[in-house]
Amino acid sequence: MAHKVVTHWKGNLQFEADNPNGKTVLMDTTPEHGGHSSGLSPKAMMLGSLAGCSGLDVIMILDKMKVKISDFRIDTYGELTEDHPKYYHTVSVEYHFYGEDLPEDKIKKAVDLSIEKYCGVMEMFRRFATVKTSIHYHDN
Repeated sequence: MAHKVVTHWKGNLQFEADNPNGKTVLMDTTPEHGGHSSGLSPKAMMLGSLAGCSGLDVIMILDKMKVKISDFRIDTYGELTEDHPKYYHTVSVEYHFYGEDLPEDKIKKAVDLSIEKYCGVMEMFRRFATVKTSIHYHDN
């Protein structure tokens, strides 16, 4: 199955990418590189895509398990290579869960299923980067 995304130049260094559902996202770069910081950087979007993909999996699995959490956040960190083309050689994904009496075993199972089985973006990252993951539990 092929996905099509159209990315259209909007002037200066801005680009707008569409999505099959009709939503768009604006990309730009920093003023030091000639942009206006008016959108997401392409590399930051990659980290966001990784977190979003895994996060969707985790929430769907926790919903099926009837696990209640009060908040959930994923922090991603990417380490770039020194030389061009610069790419992420190491990525850390930190899963932060908030709630009372969090069922750590079920949450860990949901995260592991995403990491090991369901998240296609995670699998793509593994093709070019070392991916490290960790889970953090925060009692309200």
